[in-house]
Amino acid sequence: MWNRTEVSERLGITYPIIQGPFGGGLSSTKLLSAVSNAGGLGSYGVHSMDPGKIGELANEIRSLTAKPFAFNLWIPNDDAISPSADEFERNLSLLDGYYRELGIARPTRPSRFGQDYQMQIKAVLDAKPPVFSFVFGVPEQTILQECRARGIATIGTATTPDEAVVLDEAGVDCIVATGFEAGGHRGSFLRSAEDSLTGTFALVPQVVDRVNAPVVAAGGIADARGIMAALALGAQGVQIGTAFLACEESGASAGHREMLFGDHGKYTVLTKVFTGRLARSMRNRFVEEMKAHECELSPYPVQSWLAGTLRAASIAQGRSDLISLSAGQAAGLLQLRDAKSLMDKLIREVSVRT
Repeated sequence: MWNRTEVSERLGITYPIIQGPFGGGLSSTKLLSAVSNAGGLGSYGVHSMDPGKIGELANEIRSLTAKPFAFNLWIPNDDAISPSADEFERNLSLLDGYYRELGIARPTRPSRFGQDYQMQIKAVLDAKPPVFSFVFGVPEQTILQECRARGIATIGTATTPDEAVVLDEAGVDCIVATGFEAGGHRGSFLRSAEDSLTGTFALVPQVVDRVNAPVVAAGGIADARGIMAALALGAQGVQIGTAFLACEESGASAGHREMLFGDHGKYTVLTKVFTGRLARSMRNRFVEEMKAHECELSPYPVQSWLAGTLRAASIAQGRSDLISLSAGQAAGLLQLRDAKSLMDKLIREVSVRT
């Protein structure tokens, strides 16, 4: 059977299909539980979550599914950056017109721009999710050892073969090889994201040839044909993001989900304007107007905080022109809007063809 792979065995799932972890409020317990209950691995991005709420989240998830699930974190790099007063004011002023347009007050500078990673990782370990996945690097060995001691499987993310080797040497259980077709952030950590733009079709077999850990293919996979292609390249599982993001159970706004099925979903761009880190999103007004300032914007997490101040009001007003609209290059293949139906279709069609 196609589904009996080292990935499904190590993660304790029936089908080696992983729902991509979404940050920025796009994850949801409804989506995670739907995927896990259907035999895949539902994921939840907790990177922007207060550490004190991670344990509560785990309890909620366990009330919805008894199957394995994953929490995802970003490995910190320069997340403690604190811009000068002049730099902060300069970049905040770029958004003044949007604040007026949305009818919201200009925000004041926060005490910190991101969450405390050390507190988050402690909360994740205490919550003991069946799986811990991560991007932008490799956790310290003490953390990986603690995961092993607590029975938590680990999944690292690579955008190049060299990154995959580093993850393999660290002893992770599975490696996601993510091509540049994928939506959301490029999780590069050895070289810049701009220098790590290998496509899935070229990346996966190179990673398979260089590592011992089982490989999960990601990027541009939205249907049974993508799964079969990934398996033919040597992957033992797939990670699917955009197709699940488009489902009604996801945390994406109604406008975002609808745009994924239309012409907007056919045209994506790699941009730093939403977070200061390279990410694939649908084009919208904010992308077009801010790209002239992209080189002068503050790095992550400052730019992420700044752009995020527009999100709540934009969504409340039914607007999609000023928020990040994550989307991969396979959006044009989307058909279904329900996570269980999507999982059932993927499983049925791959089973018939293999």
